[in-house]
Amino acid sequence: MLQGGPLSPILSNIYLDKFDKELESRGLRSVRYADDSNIFVKSEMSANRVMKSVTSWLERKLFLKVSATKTKVVRPTKSNFLGFTYVEIGDKWKCMPTHKSKMSLYDKCRKELIRKKCIARSNAITFTRINQIVRGWINYFRIGKMKMFIDTFGQWLRPKIRVIIIKQWKKPDKIERSLQLLNRKLPYKFSEEQIYSVANTRLGWYGRATRNVVNFLLNADILAINKRERPGLVNPLEYYLR
Repeated sequence: MLQGGPLSPILSNIYLDKFDKELESRGLRSVRYADDSNIFVKSEMSANRVMKSVTSWLERKLFLKVSATKTKVVRPTKSNFLGFTYVEIGDKWKCMPTHKSKMSLYDKCRKELIRKKCIARSNAITFTRINQIVRGWINYFRIGKMKMFIDTFGQWLRPKIRVIIIKQWKKPDKIERSLQLLNRKLPYKFSEEQIYSVANTRLGWYGRATRNVVNFLLNADILAINKRERPGLVNPLEYYLR
């Protein structure tokens, strides 16, 4: 069997079917994907006993060597199964992305939002790549509880995009004209003085992009609009809640 190859999960599922049936016959609750498996028991004593007996069964019956470094007894809240962990809410257990999985989303987006790289290319490319990353991540982890995290992530993402747009406008005059155009189309009615102040501030690009004027005029709904060849920016929270 080729570890990591495209056939690996399929071959693992076929070969480990006997393992699933063995766990069923013992009355154990478990979940498995390919050769990655979790078995759930009520106490640490039971966990140690089951781990020992199951390891022995796999080696004797299926001639498999169980990884000593990856096989361990942990509490559900400390586990990591395919990027998921578990949290107890009331009298129920829910799955959610691990901290490492959440950070991977930020890291992937940071690589695509390097300012120099984004300024030099069209927003169509930037928006497309960010949309692919965000939608793919949410589609994978959608079954998990993560509404608060997704909302926080969206609030982190949009200022990064606003900085890119504002910097592409470059000069204060261009920034002012562009914001005035949006201001006429939207119901917020910012004054000319407020828009002039944003366009000519010395706070820097991030300082401009996080002012109320820009937050409202380049809000999530505006960024989500398709514009010629540029797709709208996905709103992570809305996409997750669909």
